[in-house]
Amino acid sequence: MAASHSDSLVVLFGATAGHNGSKLGSDERELILLVWQVVDLSSKKTGTLHKALVKADNLALTEECREETGLTSEGLSKADPLDRILRQFTQIVYSDLRALGRTSYTLCTDGQLFLRQVLHPEASKKNFLLPDSFYSFFDLRKEFHECCPNAAPVGDLTIKSMAEYLEIQVDDSDNDFGVWQVTAMVDTILALLEEPYNHHFFGPETVKYKYETGPCSKSEMVDSDTVIRARGLPWQSSDQDIARFFKGLNIAKGGVALCLNAQGRRNGEALVRFVNPEQRNLALERHKHHMGSRYIEVYKATGEEFLKIAGGTSNEVAQFLSKENQVIIRMRGLPFTATPEDVLAFLGAECPVTGEKEGILFVKYPDGRPTGDAFVLFSCEEYAQQALMKHKEILGKRYIELFRSTAAEVQQVLNRYLSTPLIPTLPAPLISVLPPHYSMATSSSRDCIRLRGLPYTAGIDDILEFMGDSTADIKPHGVHMVLNQQGRPSGDAFIQMKSSDRALLVAQKCHKKMMKDRYVEVFQCSGEEMNFVLMGGTLNRSGLSPPPCLSPPTYAAFQAAAIMPSEAAALYPSPALLAATRSPHTPAVTPSAVAYYPAQATQLYMNYTAYYPSPPVSPTTVGYLATPAGALASASHAAMLPQPGGLVRMQGMPYNMGMKDILSFFQGYQLSPDEYSGLVQMGDQTRSVLQAPKEWVCL
Repeated sequence: MAASHSDSLVVLFGATAGHNGSKLGSDERELILLVWQVVDLSSKKTGTLHKALVKADNLALTEECREETGLTSEGLSKADPLDRILRQFTQIVYSDLRALGRTSYTLCTDGQLFLRQVLHPEASKKNFLLPDSFYSFFDLRKEFHECCPNAAPVGDLTIKSMAEYLEIQVDDSDNDFGVWQVTAMVDTILALLEEPYNHHFFGPETVKYKYETGPCSKSEMVDSDTVIRARGLPWQSSDQDIARFFKGLNIAKGGVALCLNAQGRRNGEALVRFVNPEQRNLALERHKHHMGSRYIEVYKATGEEFLKIAGGTSNEVAQFLSKENQVIIRMRGLPFTATPEDVLAFLGAECPVTGEKEGILFVKYPDGRPTGDAFVLFSCEEYAQQALMKHKEILGKRYIELFRSTAAEVQQVLNRYLSTPLIPTLPAPLISVLPPHYSMATSSSRDCIRLRGLPYTAGIDDILEFMGDSTADIKPHGVHMVLNQQGRPSGDAFIQMKSSDRALLVAQKCHKKMMKDRYVEVFQCSGEEMNFVLMGGTLNRSGLSPPPCLSPPTYAAFQAAAIMPSEAAALYPSPALLAATRSPHTPAVTPSAVAYYPAQATQLYMNYTAYYPSPPVSPTTVGYLATPAGALASASHAAMLPQPGGLVRMQGMPYNMGMKDILSFFQGYQLSPDEYSGLVQMGDQTRSVLQAPKEWVCL
């Protein structure tokens, strides 16, 4: 039991099976040793010194640990596990307190690491609760620094240096590891209680029992020295899971902000805000610690980044989140006609919503149209668990996805949709977006390089900065980003260089160079290998795998299913891999050739070309399909597309618009009613890349 002014201290020291001292807890190794002794602050008497070995799940000790502690795996195998040792610890401490005439105590440790970085994280991973006494403690280094500020900075203090400053003799040659440390700490405490210091132990450090949820305003000041970015999180992680990963460290109220990608789904990253810079620095020491089977990367972040994700200005959201300590569940895929009554009926009486209709927040576009998302409040974990069991059950004619959510995610989703324009805007040019003579590389010459392991947020500018002076050797339009089948960055990119020698030089110079806290692998490759990957194939250590749309071993002939102009098709495959092109008819003017693609080749849209070096007006994001060369030639004379093979993109169409409506719309523009094959509706993945609500491409 903690008190603002303790009559007794329990001096506690521990060691792990790995690093100890200043690196304690940095390697996630388990606790193997506990040593403690009671100190009566009033009578200045001490209890019996106790030492206990702890049996770890992994009994393998590092060489450093064996030399420092003198312990062996065989000796630890006979010890009790941590939870049993802690129960024994509590019983022995209270027995010693009764002998001294005391009833309460506060722990005292050498610094922050033992409790915050070792004991609390290990107890959390092993799913047992620590006694209340482990949630408050005195940091002997801070107490000493308060009495002797000129001795050394807090971070540089050690048990031995504190004792020597107070002229206390320390025998660190004792082979009984842990005993001399506790003895020196007890002597230091007794010296601080005497003249000239007369120190009083007030206001212990605290460890938060649980993470507190809450809203964050964009007007709030957030210290950048308190924010970190965690990356590599499982996609289903909640704010409570992240708080559990950082167990022992105090996260600020509402300080966990899960990041979402362009499609509104979690991207495996989160921004976490701690109560002070000291806690943030301890969090950085958990870089590459594990959450389950995944290791989590931890980096510094800024207050501006946190507010961008978690900050909100909506009064509706603030009112919704004003009910604190509620469990938030996100519902996705709701019918657009769903009402609060429908949601309450779907959840049922077994999981009542807090405030009923007031506990449901529908996410809408600025014009009031529903997005299919909603957030629901539950008063306890039990009700939330009951709701999560309805994941993928049917409401109307749609299955509903349910996920744990956070206050920051509510803000982020609302901010994202409220900032969405009613009619998405796109670059104006339709016919000059691609150079007329541009085509992908087809040779086997190794004049290309592959970048692997790029940060998912990396853009063209980041790649150019990464390559430095070597950017002068990049071919025009030679930077190719690789996207996955969901249209998201895959972490790969290909770059065409002016020669094989230049490609080799860049690969040697930039291999494993850092970009945004990640090292990037750089390999030399050929244009043919690059084309295979951009078409959907794979290139790895086991060799080259063809795209799924091509049939091995020749990769030459495949069934036709959809058509697009060959100038547009030239963005993706090598001409050597395509079937012969043909014209749909024979007009007076030779029309643009047409290349045939199989149905599954829609993934070819998933890769795009960066226009570098490029004119100021050229796009640098997702490229449009090219129009025929004739259009480029005539663009300066007439603001119209050529009749044969012209490509037009339509956006902002009504959702109920059909093919006949489109044909009627283009009546009189030489699109005959029987040319149904010239209308291609874009798939969901392609549409998400081009960021348009519903579109058709007319060939």
